[in-house]
Amino acid sequence: MFESVHEECGVFGIYENKTTDVASSVYFGLYSLQHRGQESCGIAVCDDGIIRHRKADGLVSDVFRREEIECLGKGNMAIGHVRYSTFGGNNPNNIQPLVIRHVKGNLALVHNGNLINAAELRRDFEMSGAIFHGTSDTEAITYAIVRERLKCHSTEEAVERAMPKIRGAYSCILMTATKLIAFRDPDGFRPLCIGITDDGAYVVASESCALETVGAKFIRDVEAGEIVLINEDGLKSIGTHARKKSNICVFEYIYFARPDSVIEGLSVHRARVKAGEILAQCSPVDADIVIGVPDSGLDAALGYAEISGIPYGMGFIKNKYIGRSFIQPQQNQRENAVKIKLNSVRESVEGKRVVMIDDSIVRGTTSARIVKLLREAGAKEVHVRISSPPFIHSCYFGTDIGSEENLIASHCISEKEIAEAIGADTLAYLPVDKLCILTDRDNFCKGCFTGNYPLDVSGASSKNKFDEKIHK
Repeated sequence: MFESVHEECGVFGIYENKTTDVASSVYFGLYSLQHRGQESCGIAVCDDGIIRHRKADGLVSDVFRREEIECLGKGNMAIGHVRYSTFGGNNPNNIQPLVIRHVKGNLALVHNGNLINAAELRRDFEMSGAIFHGTSDTEAITYAIVRERLKCHSTEEAVERAMPKIRGAYSCILMTATKLIAFRDPDGFRPLCIGITDDGAYVVASESCALETVGAKFIRDVEAGEIVLINEDGLKSIGTHARKKSNICVFEYIYFARPDSVIEGLSVHRARVKAGEILAQCSPVDADIVIGVPDSGLDAALGYAEISGIPYGMGFIKNKYIGRSFIQPQQNQRENAVKIKLNSVRESVEGKRVVMIDDSIVRGTTSARIVKLLREAGAKEVHVRISSPPFIHSCYFGTDIGSEENLIASHCISEKEIAEAIGADTLAYLPVDKLCILTDRDNFCKGCFTGNYPLDVSGASSKNKFDEKIHK
């Protein structure tokens, strides 16, 4: 119904020194990461070396009702995953965790990110007899680790050996019969952090907000390229491939992460407020009210209002009860479908000059519908401000942005032209050279805005479901 930017996944894992209801802990952790993926989810529990798992399409609350949690049983460790697929869509074999049984034992793995050499790895494994059941990059990661495990003494050593052969974005949690292993690619494209509960259980999650959900205190982030081993002896870091600085995706701060998360020492809420402040300084406009498009536009709207002196108001109400199963409308019903998910507050905008803050524009169709909602509610003027630079290039590291031919900013040569396309009076983006101010750092991935990527992406293909539907 809405074309928008999506991120692939969220991962969560817990290690206890006793047998307990770890499945419920993972359930609550995944619930707090639901914003990172709404298509499918799964949980795997290890009990005395036996791995039981359950996974299916749907939201966490739909897939894991009380009876499903009880069927997973108790254990001393568990991992979980929420997924938004950028490609390969509805193949049930792509739902994680992936559970593999091999001659040296069992393992389960969850992964957030995209590999740029997945096709090459897949061909290599298939030529040596491997059989792939799905289309996700995660299966290639799993096979790479298993292949090394057959030749070495431990799973952590296998991960260490496999990492140089896996290129791209991966923040993973792996579970064997006796240990939990978290590892992050050397560029650190996607976040991963560690926490500990009062009773000594270690927790690993995509975002710090998930730690708090289960009563864990944040310890630190997993460093780029680091392998973290958690077992009965505690936590051990393996830093063979570790780097002190990451190239984390800057869009984690602009859109993906929950506002109450802290990623690599920076508050997501504060970064978004700062984006609004920068917009107000760089692209001021005379107006009567500043509003944000829920959810990630709200913090930036606060920042814009604070610097500009224009009052902040509630311009939209978002229907939070539309789940994944909401019936997709026909083309001639899409205008009404927008109003089912998002409604304007007439009392706030009628007769006023409105500054509308949103996080991004992809194809422009959704932005045009939202601007139209404000016009229909009586807005006198609509000035759109975007808290990110324009998307002009594809992403290869786990963001469902789309190929360049589907990005409005790749075709329209000016902000004025895009403003006309979406029906706004004016439009302004966050200047790309201000991203370092927003994040208080200069090392991050901004390839979708500039075309300059931390890794060589020649020969790699972007993965997005919009393209798949167009070219199917």
